[in-house]
Formats: sequence, C-alpha cells, structure tokens
Amino acid sequence: MAKKPNGYFAGKKLMLRRQKYRYNDDRFIKRIYKIKEKVDPLEGAPQARGIVLQKIEIEARQPCSGLRKAVKVQLIKNKRMITAFLPGDRATKFVNEHDEVLVECIGGKQGRAMGDIPGVRWKVIKVNDQSLEALRRGKIQKARK
Repeated sequence: MAKKPNGYFAGKKLMLRRQKYRYNDDRFIKRIYKIKEKVDPLEGAPQARGIVLQKIEIEARQPCSGLRKAVKVQLIKNKRMITAFLPGDRATKFVNEHDEVLVECIGGKQGRAMGDIPGVRWKVIKVNDQSLEALRRGKIQKARK
C-alpha cells in the first residue's frame, strides 16, 4: 500500500482513501448492508414472544460436563424456531409446552452463544407474562392460561 499523504492540502485525499478502504472491514460491511437484521430471527428487536414446543437438555462444551436446560421456541412474529436457555435452578419446572414465553439475547461476545452452551443465543425471561426470576424465587405463583 502506498504511503499516506501528509501535506497541507492532504485532507480530501485522506478522506477519499478512508472511504475506499472501509469496505475491507467486515464489521463495516455487516452494518451497512444490515446483515444481522436479515439473518437474526428476532429481526433486530431486543425481545420477542414465542410458544414453547418442547423442553430439551443440551450437553455443555468441554471441559465442563453437565446438561443445560433449554426450550425449543417458535416465534410468533415470523414462525421461526430458536433454542432458548432457561437460566437458574428449577427454571424448567415453571415452563411447560404450549406456554407463551418472552425471549431476549443472552449477550455473549458479538451476539454469539455465551459460556459453555453451544449454539444457544437466547434466554427466557418471562413465562405467561410473569417473570421467570420471580417464579424461581417463589415471589409469585404461576398463572394459568
């Protein structure tokens, strides 16, 4: 690559050079062409509602061992299927099939899976319009729908 210009009147040339080489940056391309919104099941939204289809257990990645509790969820807005993690002890007891849940992104590095849970990028935060955390702690009883 050629040496950068550095004279008195080099500002415009530096600006044009910067614009030209921005397209070599993956993050710039993803932002400009809105690739995350196109492939994201939540379509760019922070949270989404869905219906629980089944409860599953996912084996943790090496070197940990254990079964992480999760649910298969079909989103209401676009009928896509996702796997959502159930955080905390005994959380699986409060979620049944055909319950309506609210899911949000787990928040791992750059929107990917977090920790030792392979391929799971979402977590359940509400069940039938009641906080999963409050249900786990015994603050409220589960509502019937």
